[in-house]
Amino acid sequence: MHYLTVAALLAVSNFVMTFAWYWHIKPGQTAFPLWQIVLISWGIALLEYCFVVPANHFGAAWHIKPFQLKIMQEAITLTVFVLFAVFYLQDSFKWNYAVSFVLILGAVYFAFKH
Repeated sequence: MHYLTVAALLAVSNFVMTFAWYWHIKPGQTAFPLWQIVLISWGIALLEYCFVVPANHFGAAWHIKPFQLKIMQEAITLTVFVLFAVFYLQDSFKWNYAVSFVLILGAVYFAFKH
């Protein structure tokens, strides 16, 4: 259950951060000056910290090792990004991306193997 709580917090934080980093490159998006994009993105990213810091804090308290937390974070980041890129940015998901993703999931498996 602890892993699911940490994973859920990381998923929310990753969605927020992915949006903060990439919202402005959506095709057909109204152009903003770069300084406004940076300020808007910083405002969105502040919310991300409200989820990622507790995820890491609880994960450590529940004896999830730092390497495991980071590798879990990266796998969730890629999952969230794939969904964001396909559905929000309307980019295509190609076979080589899928192979790369499977290899990274393999890294997660080995990180948690005792």
